[in-house]
Amino acid sequence: MLADLSPADLDAFIAAARADFDAFKARGLKLDMTRGKPSPEQLDFSEGMLALPGNRDHTTEAGEDARNYGGLQGILEVRKLFAGPLGVGAENVVVGGNASLAMMHDVIVWALLKGVPGSERPWSKESEIAFLCPAPGYDRHFAILEEYGIKMIPVRLTGEGPDMDEVERLVRDPAVKGMWCVPKYSNPTGELYSDETIRRLAKMETGAPDFRLFWDNAYVLHHLTESRREILNVVEACAAAGNPDRAFVFASTSKMTIAGAGLAFFASSPANVKWQMARASKQSIGPDKLNQLRHIRFLKDEAGLVAHMDKHRASLAPKFKAVTDALAARLGDTGAATWIVPEGGYFVSVDLVPGAASRTVALAKEAGLALTPAGATWPYGKDPEDANLRLAPSFPTLADVKVASEGIAICMALASAEAVKAGRAAKAA
Repeated sequence: MLADLSPADLDAFIAAARADFDAFKARGLKLDMTRGKPSPEQLDFSEGMLALPGNRDHTTEAGEDARNYGGLQGILEVRKLFAGPLGVGAENVVVGGNASLAMMHDVIVWALLKGVPGSERPWSKESEIAFLCPAPGYDRHFAILEEYGIKMIPVRLTGEGPDMDEVERLVRDPAVKGMWCVPKYSNPTGELYSDETIRRLAKMETGAPDFRLFWDNAYVLHHLTESRREILNVVEACAAAGNPDRAFVFASTSKMTIAGAGLAFFASSPANVKWQMARASKQSIGPDKLNQLRHIRFLKDEAGLVAHMDKHRASLAPKFKAVTDALAARLGDTGAATWIVPEGGYFVSVDLVPGAASRTVALAKEAGLALTPAGATWPYGKDPEDANLRLAPSFPTLADVKVASEGIAICMALASAEAVKAGRAAKAA
């Protein structure tokens, strides 16, 4: 363990890590592990969609012409297919464009301008608005809040979701209007919210009567193992707790089919769906129903959806194993880092010795490895311990992931050892 090494042994560890780093840097590589994008291989799984729905194939099961205006909620057969993963009936699903992030953005803007069911006034008319932000979390969630001046309050994750004692304390403040949640295979930690966590989120007493859970179930079908882990249905839990309108559920096919031409979903209670569609009706006369037909023609049914996602799992699982194997081989007995071996999702989250994350990113850049910036997983881009890094192995080839993971682990070892030495020097000063 680095913390237990004598000064001489720590210096020897640093020297050895520096030598490994210099050797890796000399290879002159240029590899990118910054964003969780589907790889070209994964996009090819949906190549058959490009020829769909096909000439003269533009009629829904209900006999509607998908080429024309209308159908704001989305075609029924698509809503039926995704109702199960979303945890509601088809009547409580809205199919949007290609980005669930756009639907989340719009819902927040509409809440600011109009309020939500149960609001006394538009959120923008409140003296202060705040959101709870489990961290490490998704930087694009935080970016929406920062764009509109909504205060962000970080809450630590526990391995089973956010620290609920802290959440229950904070939501008593009426200024707290919402909370981001990535409940299944969280971005970036990979953890699953426990049943107890979800029940407490559903029943907790809030100071704001119009408090909302922004339930981004982005990875609901993105398993990395054959176990296909499930979590408690939040919509049902909220209804059982007497808070039927509490959860806004979002998801998309962006990492299932074609990332730039997928389908996004909003699901919730009848009152929330009515509210969302009333706002959306001022924005659009109807969605791209031909793309919806394209998806249902390609995926067909639940069995087809499962089979399609199994292809993604087969492509992704070896890459994630390459990352965690490299971390274990280089860092496993050093105390330099901890991480969860994810069962799903798109990221590997690593917690280093405090003060080592920024240094790791800088070393990686010097060695030709692009990483997500340190701090990106925290509100305002400020990790209080400068310790967390999010690794994204989906896009590069497996061969490149193996090489990059080796280099990243070397950078982490060197940066963490330097941080331990710096910490000792600071204490001695």
